[in-house]
Amino acid sequence: MADFIDEIDEEQVDDMLLDDEESAAIITSPEISPGLYEHFKVTADKGQSLLRVDKFLVARLEGTTRNRIQLAADAGCIWVNGQPVKSNYRVKPFDVVQIVMDRPRRETEIIPQDIPLNIVYEDADLLVVNKPAGMVVHPGHGNYSGTLLNAIAYYLRDEQHFDPSDPRLGLVHRIDKDTSGLLVIAKTPEAKSNLGLQFYHHTTKRCYRAVVWGQFQEDEGTVVGNIGRSPKDRLQMTVFPEGDQGKHAVTHYRVLERLGYVTLVECRLETGRTHQIRVHMKHIGHTLFNDERYGGHEILKGTTFSKYKQFVQNCFTICPRQALHAKTLGFVHPSTGKELFFDSEIPADMQELIDKWRIYATTKDLEL
Repeated sequence: MADFIDEIDEEQVDDMLLDDEESAAIITSPEISPGLYEHFKVTADKGQSLLRVDKFLVARLEGTTRNRIQLAADAGCIWVNGQPVKSNYRVKPFDVVQIVMDRPRRETEIIPQDIPLNIVYEDADLLVVNKPAGMVVHPGHGNYSGTLLNAIAYYLRDEQHFDPSDPRLGLVHRIDKDTSGLLVIAKTPEAKSNLGLQFYHHTTKRCYRAVVWGQFQEDEGTVVGNIGRSPKDRLQMTVFPEGDQGKHAVTHYRVLERLGYVTLVECRLETGRTHQIRVHMKHIGHTLFNDERYGGHEILKGTTFSKYKQFVQNCFTICPRQALHAKTLGFVHPSTGKELFFDSEIPADMQELIDKWRIYATTKDLEL
């Protein structure tokens, strides 16, 4: 099987078939042949007109794109009537179309675990939590326990109508494991649908704080660039030039404080793609501080002096993750129609990092 369908990590939820703000509609099925497992199956009805299999599947799978289906076909993951086919295969009446992979689907049951939650707000329809850095949001490969959803399942265990394995409930959006900050969770199908549409139509208000490498010439700006899986490194996302690759993404940024060789910025999301801020900031030459996946764990700005190198290493120790926090979250309440807005404190590790750079910037002669 091709690299792109490996279960990469919890941030790439369900690989090719799921994006940052979308939910899967894939059916778990038993093993169909040695070494292969069925993830989705549908039989074309008797009135089916000839239609390319990529178009046929994209109309039946939520949270995917035609490009992803084509990639799956190229990797031999799309089968018709027991045989792998290319994306230009034309589906005809009674064809059995399957998505198969070289691993079984993870268990869909979410096990409740007594894990502390920082609950910012709660009512009958939803709750807002402040997730700490290091906590995975949703169970996935290598992280089937200890996640935010496991904690929510325990917290809401006495709610009669809450089933954490029901895709109509629960998480409306996600943030990365090592990003801290605010998330909203739906407790009813109606709330999930309403909030999901708000995220889909980009009417929510989300602002992040980030410490990034380098100095900005301007005080504010906007990054516009399609984001998709990098063809060079499937563990990363990348910005594609204008065209049909990747998904449209927009990030607005504003300089809050210049701290020598790093800058504290506010990033406001207009869209919600996987790793969006991390990718867009790297694209404009300002990789997030200590973002290992995108190279921010190297010394990208500054001097060659050994004392400076030791200072940066100390900063990496203070904040041992990408310096990114989902600080604010705003949306319209699905039942009352009232606009809600939440704000969270910058976590201790990021604040200590900012303070340390502030002192350095005001007491050292910088080579900017």
